[in-house]
Amino acid sequence: MKGKEMSQSMSRAKKKNASRFADRALVATGVTLAAASAFFPWYVFLNEDKFGLNVDPMDHTRDLPPTAPRAVFSVSPLAMIDNTKDFIPPADPMDALTTATTSSLGEKRDGNLVEDQPFPGRGNFKLLHVANGRALIEDGKGMYMVRVGSILPDNTKLASLEQRDGRWVIITSSGEVYKDQVPGKP
Repeated sequence: MKGKEMSQSMSRAKKKNASRFADRALVATGVTLAAASAFFPWYVFLNEDKFGLNVDPMDHTRDLPPTAPRAVFSVSPLAMIDNTKDFIPPADPMDALTTATTSSLGEKRDGNLVEDQPFPGRGNFKLLHVANGRALIEDGKGMYMVRVGSILPDNTKLASLEQRDGRWVIITSSGEVYKDQVPGKP
């Protein structure tokens, strides 16, 4: 019995020693990798010439490099010049569409001429609320918070915010006046 127990305890000890050796080897490998990871960037930083990109120095001149001209082996037929004396170049094609301005002298206009036509029309937004020097406006695309100098949906700028007769109004750079829907508080 003693021999069997001894052999079992010996095999357990060998297994323990083997597992301890494997654990120590893993720990040593981990410490080595950690140390290499910590010191390698410093090695690269201090030895930049070994790891950096090698850039050839450039000559900052406008001139082409002094090389001999290359021989031309084939020339496109379009690049050949006809030097004959009797050659007459073809005339430019006529423009069938009148693209120039023409005079209207002697013609009578049809209908009234509308000279002062407003650009696309009045802006289509309304003033909802004014607070702290800012105004809340709404148009078909959404609501916007604007202040003096902001660009409005009709591509004008907000010139001023005023309170008139208990109501807030905004005045645009084109002179348009938009009134608040709800009376304001003084």
